[in-house]
Amino acid sequence: MTSPGCRGFSAAAALLLLCATSAASAELSDKLRDDSELSQFYSQVEQNPIANATLTLRSCTLFVPTNEAFQRYKGNIHVLYHITTAAFSKEQLPKTVSSDMDGNPPLYITKNRNGDIYVNNARIIPSLSVEMTNREGKRQVMHIIDEVLQPLAVQKNAQDNINNPDAMQFLQMAEQLELNDFHLRTYRSQVTLAKKESVYQSPGAHTFLIPIDESFKLSARSGLVDAKVIDGHVIPNTVIFTAASQHDDPKTSAAFEDLLKVTVSFFKQKDGKMYVKSNTIVGDAKHREGVVLAEIVKANIPVQNGVVHLIHRPLMIIDTTVTDFLKSFKENGENGALRKFYEVIMDNGGEVLDDITNLSEVTILAPSNDAWNASLIENLLRNRKKMREILNMHIIRDRLNVDKIRQKNANMIAQVPTVNNSTFLYFNVKGEGTDAVITVEGGGVNATIIQADVAQTNGYVHIIDRVLGVPHTTVLGKLESDPMMSDTYKMGQFSHFNDQLNNTQRRFTYFVPRDKGWQKTELDYPSAHKKLFMPDFSYHSKSILERHLAIADHVFTMKDLVQYSQQAGNVVLPTFRDSLQIRVEEEAGRYVIIWNYKKINVYRPDVECTNGIIHVIDYPLLEEKDVVVSGGSYLTESSICIILANLIMITVAKILN
Repeated sequence: MTSPGCRGFSAAAALLLLCATSAASAELSDKLRDDSELSQFYSQVEQNPIANATLTLRSCTLFVPTNEAFQRYKGNIHVLYHITTAAFSKEQLPKTVSSDMDGNPPLYITKNRNGDIYVNNARIIPSLSVEMTNREGKRQVMHIIDEVLQPLAVQKNAQDNINNPDAMQFLQMAEQLELNDFHLRTYRSQVTLAKKESVYQSPGAHTFLIPIDESFKLSARSGLVDAKVIDGHVIPNTVIFTAASQHDDPKTSAAFEDLLKVTVSFFKQKDGKMYVKSNTIVGDAKHREGVVLAEIVKANIPVQNGVVHLIHRPLMIIDTTVTDFLKSFKENGENGALRKFYEVIMDNGGEVLDDITNLSEVTILAPSNDAWNASLIENLLRNRKKMREILNMHIIRDRLNVDKIRQKNANMIAQVPTVNNSTFLYFNVKGEGTDAVITVEGGGVNATIIQADVAQTNGYVHIIDRVLGVPHTTVLGKLESDPMMSDTYKMGQFSHFNDQLNNTQRRFTYFVPRDKGWQKTELDYPSAHKKLFMPDFSYHSKSILERHLAIADHVFTMKDLVQYSQQAGNVVLPTFRDSLQIRVEEEAGRYVIIWNYKKINVYRPDVECTNGIIHVIDYPLLEEKDVVVSGGSYLTESSICIILANLIMITVAKILN
C-alpha cells in the first residue's frame, strides 16, 4: 500500500516529467505560433505545404519579419523566400544563402560598420535570434528581421518563365517585370552596342546601377554611354542594399584603371530619399572629372549575381549646364535634392536663374531642402530684395571645385568674391583626404559642404547644409565656431568678457581682430602679446576687448559707418566703459578703419548674428602707448588712469582728515 507521502512524491515526479517532456518537444513551429508579434508570418507558413514540411522534417533558417514589417509592406508575400534549408546562426551566415523559393534565388548577407547584419535590405534584430531542434533531430534557426523580403517581381501576364535571372537577363526581360512603369530599353541598347553583356552576366555578387529611359530625353545623351560609362555603373564584388549602405563611402567601380578612375557611393537625405553618385577622380578626353548625382527611383532589386538599383539619370556623363541642372528639380517635383532652392529662386522672380545662365563659368553653393526649414528663413522669403541678396551670396563667378578650394586654403582661409563682388565667402578645410570637412562662411553663417563637386558643363554645384546670410547664432556662438576668431574668443573666455555676448536683449557691433591680426602684435609688442593671453592678466585683456565692442539699440554696418563718416568726419560709438572714435572709408570696394591715425583693413565686414554684427579686422585697436611693460608685467593706459585716480582720492582723504 502506498503511503500518502509517496503518492504526493509520485505526482510531483510525474509533473516534472511532463514538463521536461513538453520542453523537449518544443519546436520552432511552436515558438512561431506562440509569439503574437510574429503571427502574420506564422499564418503564411501554415498556408504553405512546403514551408510546413521544411519545419517538420529539415534543418532550416527562417528570416521572420515582425507584424509591424508586414503592415508596412504592400506587395505579395513569398514565404519560401524567407527560408533556406540549412541552419545558420548569425555568426555562421555566409555572404549568400539560397532561398527555398522556385529557382532558389540567393539572399545576400551584409554587415555594416556598426555590426548590424542585413539580409538583403532587412536588418536582423539583435538578441531575438532563436536556435532549436525539431522532432527529427534537425537543427533550426530563426532570425527576426525588420522588413519583409521582396524577390524580383514578375508581371502576371509575363510570357517567359522567369526564375532567378542574372543582371543581363533582367535587362533583356525588363518589360515583363514589375518595375513601376520604368523602362530600360535605351540603356540596354547601349550595353549591347558596346558589347558589355559579359559585365552583367558575370557570376558573383555585384551592384548594378541602371538608368531609366526617361533619363535619356536629351537626344545626345545616349550616345555618350560608351563602354567606360557602362563600367562606371557597376560596383564589382560588392553587394550594396540601401538600408545597409554606408553614407558617402566611395566604392571602386569597374571603371577604375590607370587612365580613368571612377568611384561610386550612396547617401541618404533626411527626407529618406536615396541617391547615388559617381566621382570621376581621374578623367580623360571623353570622361570629365567631377561628381554626377542620381536619385535612386527603384531600389534593391535582387538578381542572381547581385542587386540592381534603377536611377533617374546616367552616372559619369556631364552634359548639362548649371541652369539645366537646377531646372531638372522642377521636373523631379518633390523628389529633387535641391527642389526648395529652385523654388525660392523662381518665387523671387527667376532673375537669379537668368544671371546664372549668363555666366560662362559659375559655382553654386546650393542649400539642401532641409536647410530651408530653419525658423528664421520663413519671414525672409517674403522680402524679395533681401532674398535676392541672399541668393546672390550663393553664386561665384568661377569654376571652384574642391581641389581649387584646397589650393586657395593652403596658407590661409580662402576668400572668394560672390557674384555681386561686394560680398565675400570664406572657405576652410579641416582634415585630409576623404575625412576632410569643408566649411564656407557667408553673411555670418557657417555652412558645411555635404556634397561637393557636382559637375556641370560650365561649373560646379556644392550642396551645403545651411542657407548663407541668414544668421542662426549669437555673437558668442559665432566667435566660438569660427576658426578665424579663435584667439579673440580665447581671450574673452578667461577674462569673462564673453559672458555678455549671448544676451539677445542687446545689439552688439564687435570689431574682432582675426587671428593673424593678433599674431602681428606679437612682432610689434612681443612681451605685451604674450601677457594678453595669460589668465593672470585677464583684467587688462578685458579692457582692450571692451574698446572693440560697441553696445547700442541697433547695429552699425560698414555702409552705415561710411555714411556717418562722410557726414561728420568721425563716428563716436558707445562702448562698455567709454566710447570708440573711428572713421570708416571705402577704398576699391574694401573698407578701411582709421583709428588714432592708423589704417586698419576690414577683412570680413558685416558678419551678421542674431544679437549683433561682427566686423573682422586685420589688426587690434592697440598701439604702443597703450601698453606699459615693467618688471615683467604691463598695464593698459586706462588701467593706469584708474590707479592714478585712486591714489588722488586716497591723498585727498588724508588731507581732509
